[in-house]
Amino acid sequence: MEEIVRTNNLVTISFIEALLKEAGIVPFVADQNMSVIEGSLGILPRRVLVPDDRADEARRILRDAGIGEELEKPKGKG
Repeated sequence: MEEIVRTNNLVTISFIEALLKEAGIVPFVADQNMSVIEGSLGILPRRVLVPDDRADEARRILRDAGIGEELEKPKGKG
């Protein structure tokens, strides 16, 4: 799994999940349960991960949807 987005904006995460699922890419949102530790303040970011072989496609989908600024840089690419 490769991380493509890290954010604490739950609306953005929901939008990303919908976009990716529509494209047949099943995302995994890590750190969702960290709100228990932080007291539901939304301080700790959640990470959206996708299968390694679909990461480039997922990034393209998000850029095309106008939320490319949310993307994490690919590993080993600067």
